[in-house]
Amino acid sequence: MRIIAKRLPPDQLISLLLTMFEALGDPEKNCSRAATVMINCLLQERGGVLQEKVPEIVSVLRSKLQEAQGEHILPAAQHSVYLLATQHCAAVVSSLLGSPLPLDSHTCMLWRALAVEPRLAAQVLGLLLEKMSKDVPFKESRAFLLGRTPDRVATLLPLSATCALFEVMSTPAAGPAVLELYPQLFVVLLLRVSCTVGVQLPRNLQAQERRGASPALATRNLEPCSSAVDTLRSMLLRSGSEDVVQRMDLEGGWELLRTSAGHEEGATRLARAMAEHAGPRLPLVLKTLACTHSSAYENQRVTTTAFLAELLNSNVANDLMLLDSLLESLAARQKDTCASVRRLVLRGLANLASGCPDKVRTHGPQLLTAMIGGLDDGDNPHSPVALEAMLGLARLVHLVESWDLRSGLLHVAIRIRPFFDSEKMEFRTASIRLFGHLNKVCHGDCEDVFLDQVVGGLAPLLLHLQDPQATVASACRFALRMCGPNLACEELSAAFQKHLQEGRALHFGEFLNTTCKHLMHHFPDLLGRLLTTCLFYFKSSWENVRAAAPLFTGEHHPLPRPHAARQPRLMPPLHRVPGAALGAQAAAAGGPGPAHCGAPDPAEGPGPRGADEGC
Repeated sequence: MRIIAKRLPPDQLISLLLTMFEALGDPEKNCSRAATVMINCLLQERGGVLQEKVPEIVSVLRSKLQEAQGEHILPAAQHSVYLLATQHCAAVVSSLLGSPLPLDSHTCMLWRALAVEPRLAAQVLGLLLEKMSKDVPFKESRAFLLGRTPDRVATLLPLSATCALFEVMSTPAAGPAVLELYPQLFVVLLLRVSCTVGVQLPRNLQAQERRGASPALATRNLEPCSSAVDTLRSMLLRSGSEDVVQRMDLEGGWELLRTSAGHEEGATRLARAMAEHAGPRLPLVLKTLACTHSSAYENQRVTTTAFLAELLNSNVANDLMLLDSLLESLAARQKDTCASVRRLVLRGLANLASGCPDKVRTHGPQLLTAMIGGLDDGDNPHSPVALEAMLGLARLVHLVESWDLRSGLLHVAIRIRPFFDSEKMEFRTASIRLFGHLNKVCHGDCEDVFLDQVVGGLAPLLLHLQDPQATVASACRFALRMCGPNLACEELSAAFQKHLQEGRALHFGEFLNTTCKHLMHHFPDLLGRLLTTCLFYFKSSWENVRAAAPLFTGEHHPLPRPHAARQPRLMPPLHRVPGAALGAQAAAAGGPGPAHCGAPDPAEGPGPRGADEGC
């Protein structure tokens, strides 16, 4: 047979092969087996001249597999495809990628035949990664062009390549090739997952999914994001990262990765699992991820930034000497056009406080500059970047050098003051708690300019003890306890420590009476400013805070008793007349307070909602 194969003219070779393919379905088993031997001999000896015929040969093999019933047919066809791939790998991969989706069981077996030899498997995996990255992952539907809800539809080539990767890596023999290409496979598949969240199947495939697959078709989920997640999971299993997979299984990380709402958290949990169970793999993974900050797809930038940010939450960044490269990667994303990316950058920088707290001092100026810049991010009054900056500063201020913090302390205090009265509970909580942390780091070393901010914040903090949200009230307790020592009044500080401990019931009226007595006794010159600030809360949108405002002003200026009205007394300055008695009833109902209100101290920032309206 080898002599025939070597001497057969090229124009007769393909004719003989096609004839042998027809014989595969011969009911006489001996004839069928003889045909398989001849096919494999011809391919082994003369396959090198058949490159142009590869698509035709692969197509015939697939059709014969569906027709033939003999048990020996499938192994013979697999060996034929393997022999072709050793000589024309790219052509075989391209031909198999043209198979219709979802893949039938015979096509799956042909893909697996390409993994039996490590060198060929590595070549096939590399070609599939190239195919996956070559085409756009989705296209916008016509509905988007018409201005309606945008629909993203998956493109076929990357979808087919994803399914093929799963089949190749499902073969145990592919293990060495997967290990060799670990960083490339991990990064490409993670990017594939990120850019297919919410992406739909093409309509023709959606119809097939609804009708249900036939028994001959593979039962894998063809939905774009789910198929990418399954392939990433398969890759980690085949490469020996079973602990990463198990951790993600237990935490529900795979399910989170598939959804728009949970994807960011899913990427975070994946990074946490990788840091804990696959640390030695991370240096090469990060090197491969380095160029993704310039990806054209916003989802990919969000996913990779979430992944990098979480790595800084682990000491693996320091142990593997990855800290500088991680900080550099995050710094490159600080000016990203996507707010979610900028927010995650700040989260990652703040994570240094948990992962490498001893390195915060070294990088203190860079960290503080980024956080303070985040406070001024965009024009959105409820910017998620500003919220992340406040949360991050609260974690970092205790670890940076005091002189690094001092230069930005006043700016931070002034910038966060308007958030005390934000409509969003998260902003009120974060800003007030950060104010407490700023006071804590200044204990015993509070400059006059910052002390001015402390005094300006007393009235809002006292009134927000009555905030309808428990987390805000708790933040106020913490902030006031931290403010006490900076006021240099032991009695007032002791009152804050006594009444405002977490978990202790607060009798607000009694506490306010005690606090006001100490304020009037020790800070008589500041009462006018405190009361002027308090007047703006007469129109607060929160009922309990609105009701507390006249109570606060009344404690500072109690109404005179009837018999005392006949005694001569000096009229206090206008700015110290709160009008509590005149405005209390209207304030409790949400109406205007006194007839005239002065403007708040500019250093305090704007007052609560409605403060800029006429009183």
